[in-house]
Amino acid sequence: MNSGTGMRVVVTGATGNVGTSVVRVLSEETEVASVRGLARRIPEWSPPKTEWSAVDLASDRADLVEEFAGADAVVHLAWAFQPTHDPATTWRTNVLGSMRVFDAVAEARVPALVHASSVGAYSPGPKDRSVTESWPTHGWPDAAYCREKAYLERALDTFERDNPETRVVRMRPAFLFKRESASEQRRIFGGRFLPGPLARPGLLPFLPDIPGLRAQVLHTDDAAHAYRLAVLSPDARGAFNLATEPAVDAELLGEMLGTRRVRLPRTAARSAVAAAWGLRLLPASPHLFDAVLRLPLMDCTRARVELGWRPVRMATQVVEEFLEGMREGAGERTEPLRGRKVG
Repeated sequence: MNSGTGMRVVVTGATGNVGTSVVRVLSEETEVASVRGLARRIPEWSPPKTEWSAVDLASDRADLVEEFAGADAVVHLAWAFQPTHDPATTWRTNVLGSMRVFDAVAEARVPALVHASSVGAYSPGPKDRSVTESWPTHGWPDAAYCREKAYLERALDTFERDNPETRVVRMRPAFLFKRESASEQRRIFGGRFLPGPLARPGLLPFLPDIPGLRAQVLHTDDAAHAYRLAVLSPDARGAFNLATEPAVDAELLGEMLGTRRVRLPRTAARSAVAAAWGLRLLPASPHLFDAVLRLPLMDCTRARVELGWRPVRMATQVVEEFLEGMREGAGERTEPLRGRKVG
């Protein structure tokens, strides 16, 4: 830590779903003196103690060493979900861009790197019990998101071996939602013309009940507090699972929306997703659908014991807030999170 001046923290992907929450939480932390947010476009929004730099991680021209100079920690959140039809483009941003971040952290001699991994990095696993951080992280190879997250886990293995003086933390959160991210996530996964009012209880005629479609969620602000603890805790190293209870499935959603469930075979559901994706009517790919069916449920004991972290919001609260945000076209004053009501 910089002597007597508090910590200096750099956050990549600082204007997105997770980035805005992490920047806000760090800006409110007394032990943090300054936060530098890196994003492709500088936002109107700027909390106290925060400064901005326009940086595109996909560009070789980005001088990340200069951005990281003097930092006590780098929180690497930048990620591109689209275009799913062009995995080479997301690979350049997500994998090659992350490699530039890792190299710059080493060259700038930053003491700590907190990396945003994901439940998507995990190999297929059980839905009837939870797994710890020791579960294999080889992803689901057919889905670009999982393939890229898993590849970066291997890159960090090498980084840690070659840079033992840098403390490396790998956050593996469940699916992250908050009210302000609703418009962005609707655009990313459902398409920009998906009507938000469909999320209103009682409006859907039925809810597809697909075998194996059971996953964990977490409020983005709860994840941000885990990132804060990882930055501030000098002994925090390795991977941490982050999720809240209970797991979300069709039964839970049906109760929340007051909608009857209709059993739908996996093959029928996948065929519908694949057709819509192939016609470019749906941004979310069938490969990601396949991955979600196979992702394990996570045990978050390590984060609770070693970081002292506990999520504040239950899964039902997370989903309710997100659905409300969809209905209202909620957003934030950053380019990725701009709000837009469709209905």
